[in-house]
Amino acid sequence: MLTIGNLNLSFGQRQIFSDLSLFISDRECVGLTGRNGAGKTTLLRVIAKQVNPTSGSVTMPKGATIGFLEQEMTHNEQNTIREEAASAFSEVQKIEGRIEEITAQITERSDYESPEYHQLIDELSELNDRLAVMGGVNIEEKAQRVLQGLGFNSEDMDRTMSEFSGGWKMRVELAKLLLQNPDLLLLDEPTNHLDIESIEWLEGFLKTYPGAIVLISHDKVFLDALTKRTIEVTSTRIYDFKANYSKYMEWRADEIDRQSQAQKNQQKYIEDTKRNIEKFRAKKNKAAFAQTLIRKLDKLERIEVDSMENIVMKFSFPPAPRSGKVVVKADSLVKNYGDLHVFHDVNLIMARQEKVALVGKNGAGKSTLTRIIMGTEPHDGDFELGHNVEIGYYAQNQTEELDGNKTVFQTLDDEAQGEIRKQLRSILGAFLFSGEDIDKKVKVLSGGEKARLALCKLLLKPSNLLILDEPTNHLDMRSKDVLKQALMDYDGSLIIVSHDRDFLSGLTEQVYEVTKTGLKQYIGDIREFLNVRRAQSIAAYEADIEKEKKAKAAPSDQKLSYQERKERERQKRKLTNRISKCEREIEESEARIAELDEAISLHDYSDKEGTEKLLGEYNELKAKVEELMATWEAAEQELSSINDASED
Repeated sequence: MLTIGNLNLSFGQRQIFSDLSLFISDRECVGLTGRNGAGKTTLLRVIAKQVNPTSGSVTMPKGATIGFLEQEMTHNEQNTIREEAASAFSEVQKIEGRIEEITAQITERSDYESPEYHQLIDELSELNDRLAVMGGVNIEEKAQRVLQGLGFNSEDMDRTMSEFSGGWKMRVELAKLLLQNPDLLLLDEPTNHLDIESIEWLEGFLKTYPGAIVLISHDKVFLDALTKRTIEVTSTRIYDFKANYSKYMEWRADEIDRQSQAQKNQQKYIEDTKRNIEKFRAKKNKAAFAQTLIRKLDKLERIEVDSMENIVMKFSFPPAPRSGKVVVKADSLVKNYGDLHVFHDVNLIMARQEKVALVGKNGAGKSTLTRIIMGTEPHDGDFELGHNVEIGYYAQNQTEELDGNKTVFQTLDDEAQGEIRKQLRSILGAFLFSGEDIDKKVKVLSGGEKARLALCKLLLKPSNLLILDEPTNHLDMRSKDVLKQALMDYDGSLIIVSHDRDFLSGLTEQVYEVTKTGLKQYIGDIREFLNVRRAQSIAAYEADIEKEKKAKAAPSDQKLSYQERKERERQKRKLTNRISKCEREIEESEARIAELDEAISLHDYSDKEGTEKLLGEYNELKAKVEELMATWEAAEQELSSINDASED
């Protein structure tokens, strides 16, 4: 699908890529990772023909199409959501127009054996195949399904683009790309601004995508769910490994350990050889042997240890001043924007040092609730902050609010007060701004650099309640890990809005789901919340189905009841057999997975073919167990429903 040959790219004196060569096959989903500023987005722009390489080639099959989701996009602000999404079908409309032209020509021609006639037939066949791939016959239905999957409801379809935030506009652009169905899909941080439900929907959609995908994401769960190959871009080289991100990082760590041990062994050999050279070179009958050893050392290829790019933020939050026992208290909060109802009957009591996550669909009111707590948003109902509460706030659009004409240092210097001013350079250094970096204008910083700078501002004064609204957007994996650890060590209270499942996992003790009718409380972290939500959704769905069955049944005679009982017994036997079969296959698969775990731990990863085969079987079995578990759970629940109905 995509071939990159000996690619070189330089910006001035800075070398971005050197002799980069890659091949990506069709239907392959590749995760592109690396720290902020390593060149990931630049590589996508080279592939998309937006940036010309210094030398080398980027080739694709003739007629293959590319779709590129960028961080910065342009839209027709006056278009409705429906119209903007429909613009994705411009190629479909062109194809349909050309099909009509060819059909008309074929109808009029009679030179059935001529080369021109056969060319028209071939072109018509290709166009029909392309139209089928793009789903031309069901484009309106498909557009509606994709937009709804990304969080839009039916009322949004006729609202103009200008009414939506940047995050929602990004969803429209993503919808357009998915509707165009390009052969190669380039996605740069597609989960930014998506809520958890939309992220899971996108995962499901991309798992069955018929083309190739190159994906930049700092969402580890999202990467692991989709990719089976990871390419890491570093300042010195490209690492390419046939596994998802988590497996790749394990391999990288093991590889560095092996290289370190090999380097130690080689160094010992070199030192021993040097001692022998010194011992033998002074002896006449051993001088020739000493020269042989010298030549052998000169030709020896030195083993170098790959270095993990561990230049990451290093910081901790200042100790939190003591607050009252109750930090936040809300009673029957209501928020409306004119006729737009956001939420009502929100009740919340948050204790000192409690750490909670706010989740919910986009537009549910999470950011609105944080602004009410901040005191910047009017509301109805009762709300109060506890005694001596000092808030540190990171807004969702924090990076956009930075003054682009200020330097990095000025951004902090203008807000710092007191003794902390003496520590500004140290604070900036902890967030990877050093040397000339602190004199850069904010407007030239990357998204990740702006996010780090915005986090810097949280350290300028002590706080005992941190409110963070999507703080991980634009942060790379290692920066997110550092921030997560700092928050886990923080001794104050925390309210965090995030859709990053891996980041939230283990960070908070409670999850509050924001809905139109108030807050729903879940004890535990995000994993437990998602498990409960799935169970609730399935239970609610099955309950509705059962109600429909009961409403339709209303048996009028004994014969019908007998038939129902007979059918029920048949279903129970069928489900019982299915459950037994699933349990047996799960047990067999997990036994094999245990064997593979041991084999993987002892495997030599220099054997590429063996590695690919081993990891391939491992991943297939893992996926199989997940499918079997889902089938088993569904069958158990269906059997339970039948048994409950029998008891009734």
